[in-house]
Amino acid sequence: MEAGRHVPCPRTWAIALALAVIMSGCQSKGGVSEVLDPAAVAVPAGQNGAAVAGPAQATQSLGTGSTKVTMLLPLSGPGTAGENGRKMLDAAKLAMTDIGNGLLTLTIEDTRGDSTQAGKLAVTAITTGSKVVIGPTELPAAQHIATLSGSNRPPVLALADNFAGGAGVYSVLLGEADSAAAGAAGLASKGSKKFVLLVAEGPNAGAMEKRVANSLSIYGATLAVTLPYSAGDGGAKAVDEMGSLVDNPDAVIVASGNGSPSPILAALKSKGIPGKTISVVGTNRWLEHPMDPLFEGAYIATLDPSETGPIADRFRTAYNYPADVNVAYAYDMVALTAGIASAVGPDGFSKKVIENPNGFRGSTGLFRFRTDGSSERSMPFYRIEKGALKLVAKSTSGF
Repeated sequence: MEAGRHVPCPRTWAIALALAVIMSGCQSKGGVSEVLDPAAVAVPAGQNGAAVAGPAQATQSLGTGSTKVTMLLPLSGPGTAGENGRKMLDAAKLAMTDIGNGLLTLTIEDTRGDSTQAGKLAVTAITTGSKVVIGPTELPAAQHIATLSGSNRPPVLALADNFAGGAGVYSVLLGEADSAAAGAAGLASKGSKKFVLLVAEGPNAGAMEKRVANSLSIYGATLAVTLPYSAGDGGAKAVDEMGSLVDNPDAVIVASGNGSPSPILAALKSKGIPGKTISVVGTNRWLEHPMDPLFEGAYIATLDPSETGPIADRFRTAYNYPADVNVAYAYDMVALTAGIASAVGPDGFSKKVIENPNGFRGSTGLFRFRTDGSSERSMPFYRIEKGALKLVAKSTSGF
């Protein structure tokens, strides 16, 4: 596809992004911009599986476009971090082949999975002319970047897991607040009206409450009470307090943060929850722990880790291994960046554009970025049955 060429928006998937607020006539239903536009694409030369771990990789440059972008990945990092980083590199290559080569000059730096190195590379990218920084994947580095001041700082699309976001530093990966809000919305859309939120104590508890309350209000439902709980007593005190504060809630949301939800689920079970009239809503963070029989019957809104939509077949053809959600995240961010560059040019990466309330649609589905740096996503809605996720609805969202 020629750089800058206008591509119409049929309803099938493929490659280009266009901003609905800027490029007329290229909107999907509901005003959502497409990260991926349908078009025939060439597949890059394949390779036999993801690269193995090794010494620090040299800086790589892809594309010849006028928009300078830096991507920070743990290419030589240990274990899973390095494996995911190399998958994300392949995803970036595919996105550049599809749309970015004539629009972006994408510089890929190896953070080695080291937060200090990632922070240094991010500061260098921010201060040397990059229009966008994609990454890092290291949580401490993303948190550090969010504390940096500067009104002219380029947007940072952080790929760190469990990163809450910050002003101008956007959390790309699904966060617990968004999962909780979407899960609550999934039940509210089916008629549940009164909810209780049990949230692990911590700095994110207040933001979690606001997100869940807002998602429920869309469906005329209410958050009757929010009870932060301590891991020290397994949440038993909060569960006892809930019984004295709320009569007959329709659902209890358990946002367990870094800890296992099992102790507080045990406390709820002792009170007959879940039951015939009271449901339990979990979050994506539950799935970081082994599936416990106590999870049975709970509802969870989360991304399908194996579902990468329209890029799945082409990615497998190109690289000879299946795409996963990490591939999808990386592909979408490169495609998003290329699409903005195509629509408004190298200097068009403003907060108004990045925080477009209509959102964008990519291989991970519908998503948008909030002013606080967090993201909101549509995602599948599941119920846990016999230790597995059973699909209830293909899509739910808390916005």
